[in-house]
Amino acid sequence: MKRKAAFLFLILTLVILLTGCWNRKELNEIAIAVGLGIDKKGDQFRVSVQVVDPEEASTQKGSGGQASATLFTSEADTVFEAVRRLTTLSPRKIHFSHLRICVIGESMAMEGIAKPLDFLSRDHEFRSDFYLVVTKHASAEDTLKIMTPLETIPADKLFSSLESSEKNWAPSTTVTLDQLMADLISEGKQPILTGLQIVGEQGAGETKKNVERISPPTRLQYSGLAVFKKDRLIGWLNEIESKGYNYILGKVQSTVGFVTCPKGGKVAMEIIRTHASMKGNVYRGEPRININLQIEANVGEVECSDLDLTKASTIYDLQKKCEEKIAGIMESAIRKAQKSYKVDIFGFGEAIHRGNPKVWKSLKQNWDHEHFAKLPVNIKVDYRIRRLGTTGSSFLNEIQR
Repeated sequence: MKRKAAFLFLILTLVILLTGCWNRKELNEIAIAVGLGIDKKGDQFRVSVQVVDPEEASTQKGSGGQASATLFTSEADTVFEAVRRLTTLSPRKIHFSHLRICVIGESMAMEGIAKPLDFLSRDHEFRSDFYLVVTKHASAEDTLKIMTPLETIPADKLFSSLESSEKNWAPSTTVTLDQLMADLISEGKQPILTGLQIVGEQGAGETKKNVERISPPTRLQYSGLAVFKKDRLIGWLNEIESKGYNYILGKVQSTVGFVTCPKGGKVAMEIIRTHASMKGNVYRGEPRININLQIEANVGEVECSDLDLTKASTIYDLQKKCEEKIAGIMESAIRKAQKSYKVDIFGFGEAIHRGNPKVWKSLKQNWDHEHFAKLPVNIKVDYRIRRLGTTGSSFLNEIQR
């Protein structure tokens, strides 16, 4: 009898505990946000949310009669209020757990991004794996209106394109919410974000004609890096300087560059692997930085008719030229940050802190404007050519004979 009572008690306990998903939401009750834009309009925040239309996004069910995503916008005194006010426009409550990209308007960034970031970090619906970017000469709302080819959902295009550009070209960089907030509160590194611009006609990009032509009249393109001082945008790095920034931080996974030949023409190199190390030290009371960059590359294209790649001396000369050029690219990024903006976007201050914590205590108060602006940086590049491709010397040598 006792066994039966105990068994019955166990069954009742399991029934009480296994009550199912008490806070479940059916798919037909929610709207999934994939893109978020934040602008400043007067004293209010203007929030734009790109929501997926699941039927149109599906390749099997899409009718092709309407866009695969819808944009809702609203304004309020705070970002949280603006997001909730979207319920007056959207037939479903918007959920942000699948957010792919957050676009911050340039004017918003110049004023300061700390306030909207507090909402993004505090609200439990937001995960921290989405990327943040800054618009260039456009608003976040206008950017999220552009229809994109290949990827029917523009936010997916922005997410994938940023990752692809970072891995294969190098002037762009992915920044998540956690990374951005860590840089904002750091005493030895200022934040950066990748820039996003609209190329072509804004109006044409908002229509379906933009995805019906083989050459769309309007495109979204990543362009350079936005430089911040604390939470305010103060300027931009161009493409070369942005690539130099990523070399310094060891973020370059693969890219392509070239050096010139003695008698004209170019040799294009594909970088396949990099490793960078940064060390800070203090010599006679003065801070200094040493950067060592190791690069492995393959020969990708040869335009020179006078270049014999079968000779070891030719490979050695190419390696030295590449080392000098990449060192110059890195120096251009440092010069821009030191002379034009006077903000440490590289984390040199953090390197000094790691190397000599006691001295850092006396340097950190006036680090950016005083010490970083005149900081000596020693760059050493070790460039190694691993492969010449599927052929040795160029067939151009045969043509010239």
